[in-house]
Amino acid sequence: MERKDFIQRFAIGGSILLTQPILFSACSKDDDMDDPGEIKIDLTHASNAALQTVGGFIYTGNIIVIRTGTNTYMALSKICTHEGFTVSYNHSSNQIICTNHGSVFTTSGAVVDGPAATNLRTYSVIVDGDTLIINTGA
Repeated sequence: MERKDFIQRFAIGGSILLTQPILFSACSKDDDMDDPGEIKIDLTHASNAALQTVGGFIYTGNIIVIRTGTNTYMALSKICTHEGFTVSYNHSSNQIICTNHGSVFTTSGAVVDGPAATNLRTYSVIVDGDTLIINTGA
């Protein structure tokens, strides 16, 4: 075997040995992983501070999470069903509004005023101590 062939084969073999743990662990099941159909929100984390007060809201992925009462929260798609712009929550009117074209939704996702014709998707929310668990159905 020539030196060039040896170095080439050594480099390929070494690459396989280095990436093997990553490849095999990526395919293994990890019992400690969260359910991929759930989003967990730690209410004590600083990034979720808006949820400490009634009327506060945050975005997580494509979901808007709103604190609607002392111990009640709503989770809905943050994507307006009219043209896909991000909606916002108005606590004083208790409505979700798309500021782009003026669509208005209830906190249960129902269309109040168009141009949107389809309701926002809603997600179930479970309060577990200081954690919200949102079932995304994924």
